[in-house]
Amino acid sequence: MTLPLEGMSAIVTGAGRGLGRAEALELARLGAAVVVNDYGQPGRDGSGQASAGPAEEVAREIRAAGGTALAHTGDVADFRQAAELVESAIGAYGKLDILVNNAGILRDRMVFSMTEDEWDPVIRVHLKGHFNTTHFAAAHWRERSKAAGGAKAYGRIVNTSSEAFLAGSAGQPNYAAAKGGIVGLTTSTALALAKYGVTANAICPRARTRMTEDVFAGFQQPEEGLDPLAPEHVAPLVGYLAAPAAAGINGQLLVVHGGMVAIVERPRVQAKFDSKQETFTYDELDALLTPHYAQRPPGETFAAAEVLGLKRG
Repeated sequence: MTLPLEGMSAIVTGAGRGLGRAEALELARLGAAVVVNDYGQPGRDGSGQASAGPAEEVAREIRAAGGTALAHTGDVADFRQAAELVESAIGAYGKLDILVNNAGILRDRMVFSMTEDEWDPVIRVHLKGHFNTTHFAAAHWRERSKAAGGAKAYGRIVNTSSEAFLAGSAGQPNYAAAKGGIVGLTTSTALALAKYGVTANAICPRARTRMTEDVFAGFQQPEEGLDPLAPEHVAPLVGYLAAPAAAGINGQLLVVHGGMVAIVERPRVQAKFDSKQETFTYDELDALLTPHYAQRPPGETFAAAEVLGLKRG
């Protein structure tokens, strides 16, 4: 039986641990040759000495299971190193077919307390890291298409956003902003690359990883069976979006966790008001908008337990 990704090559960033590891293993299980990228710093805030260990361990795990993989330990937020990452996949496997952007760090703080040194690195790793790899992968697919006389190349991008962008996260203004930027990057890329046979989609995963250990610390894990927040619940969607079967899915945002996938609609106009004059006045806006928002519950937020459908331990 032919595997869905047989003969294809993939890059997964941040693949030494957590979500990235589960995604790399899934792509390999589906037949792809994988470049496992991870900078290897031990701190989830991007601190500590970089190490080849995490990426090499996952690559060995894939090979031990009969797959094909190599490790890459470059920093995807560095433009040159991101180029080397894409070139490593092309050099090893002849081409690149799939790019999964997952690398990230956290430096949480309330917006009134956040420093520049807490803002800039998070934007750099998440948003610039996504752009860097996307840029070089996109150039590769465009050149492949041109070399084939304009025929469509095969390309899949799966980016990692977060519900911190969708619903807000009070102590993560840097992270929420970066994840929102990733959605914008994804939809722009989807439009730009569609004519070359490339799709770009984003996921908002919920998973218990090193990045979220404090967020989900109060939600109990089952004594038996798979944890509802295990990264293994997220990986199959990434594998599907990387496959030929998902050719008709482009520029989409999907929430995934615990055996659930939700397709997020693009923003829609909720209400519309027209000025009865040449332009709005303060009094007219007050008469229209104040009553409208007075009818809505303040914030319209949900408790984490309600959203996740989990019980605290």
